[in-house]
Amino acid sequence: MNNIGVIGLSVMGMNLALNMADKGYKVSIYNRTTSVVDDVMRDHGHKNFTPTYDLEDFVKSLERPRRVFLMIKSGKPIDMVIDQLMGLLDEGDIIIDGGNSYFKDTIRRSNYLEDKKINYLGVGISGGEEGARFGPAIMPSGNKEAYGHVKDIFEDISAKAYGEACCKYISTGGSGHYVKMVHNGIEYGDMQLISEAYMLLRDIGGMDNSQIQEVFEAWNKTELESYLIEITANILKVKEADGSYLVDKILDKSAQKGTGKWTNLEAIDLGVDVSVITAALNARYMSGLKDERVKLSTIIGENKAEFAGKKDLLDLMGLNKEDLVDLVKKSLYASKIVSYAQGFKLLSVAEKEYGWDLNFADIAKIFRGGCIIRARFLNDISAAFDQDKDVENLLMTDFFAKEINDRLADLRKLVAIGAMGGIPITAMSAALAYVDTYRSSRLGANIIQAQRDYFGAHTFERVDVDGVFHHDWIDEDEK
Repeated sequence: MNNIGVIGLSVMGMNLALNMADKGYKVSIYNRTTSVVDDVMRDHGHKNFTPTYDLEDFVKSLERPRRVFLMIKSGKPIDMVIDQLMGLLDEGDIIIDGGNSYFKDTIRRSNYLEDKKINYLGVGISGGEEGARFGPAIMPSGNKEAYGHVKDIFEDISAKAYGEACCKYISTGGSGHYVKMVHNGIEYGDMQLISEAYMLLRDIGGMDNSQIQEVFEAWNKTELESYLIEITANILKVKEADGSYLVDKILDKSAQKGTGKWTNLEAIDLGVDVSVITAALNARYMSGLKDERVKLSTIIGENKAEFAGKKDLLDLMGLNKEDLVDLVKKSLYASKIVSYAQGFKLLSVAEKEYGWDLNFADIAKIFRGGCIIRARFLNDISAAFDQDKDVENLLMTDFFAKEINDRLADLRKLVAIGAMGGIPITAMSAALAYVDTYRSSRLGANIIQAQRDYFGAHTFERVDVDGVFHHDWIDEDEK
């Protein structure tokens, strides 16, 4: 009998199955289009694979409790497969959803299957094709006792960082998919911040790809060390046969699959500011308007029209190219801290909203390897939460408060340079605005609340007297 079965043999499903097989687990494989099973056995056949061609044979090949790992498209396809499995599984068997499912769908499915005495685990998986094959970050959630039956498999196939498996039980319900969703939101922020750093060095610093590549390569040996910084340096090296850089031939029009949108919608529902992630999502939407952007550039005029050249702007700010590189580095790190702080704040609010028990230090450790946002400073995030799990925001911890204080003036100067040069560094600007807003003991919200009371009698609180009040503003106007 086999230890686990995988349904769905696309790139991710096939590579996870191969990863399990490499670790010594006996794996049954199945795909709705049965010819795919033959293709996998022909091209990637493994001694620990058992090919199956119908669901009944697939289920019969598994030891009990049966562990059925779904790696199929999220949404209705998962519900359809669950329905097909219902007549084949027994009480105590386990269905595992390793795809990018919406967390509320995972909660619904978990409740539905619980009534039928079938366990359901929602598992966030990050790392792409390479991670799936050689070690992803894994975020499992659901019934903890049921998780015990797959814990060894997941920890064995996961990435390892600093001697630990990048796989830790998250909590009940859809918390694993929620954490993966927030991971992807932070990923959006990281990628946009890096693209803004690239634009600043290129358009304000006047640096070519070779010079920018050297900068990113050097940054990857500092506090900015991360997978995304590393691959950006690698991207900037690649040349075509004629010696031209490939990156210059790529259309500046970025796509998205929806998880960044989910993060923003959830933040709206819970009333959490994730403005860096929002700016990153909006930047992708705007990038899609390529034809309109080209058209508007001829109507309003290209960026930097106020200056005769890039050097004039740097001279005006009293900077040279080396100063700009340092400013961008410090600002990128400060903005990155804000993006992660926003993501973990969303997790904190979600924990209370959905009744989960999240270990934020462990979540940061999961992110240290295998996943897309893996970075050195996740060790600092984990340490901060180890020190105080209930801290309201990472920016309030001693370590990150100092990191922000040390770099805030640099971020402010860089945002000013971007604005003066017409460079749309929206994510960095959002990071600065977040810090300025969050640290302000007094905002202009008193005006907004007075306006709401004026036109809608929405009432207001006072700073000098307890209670809720309404003022007759219109009668006041008539006096």
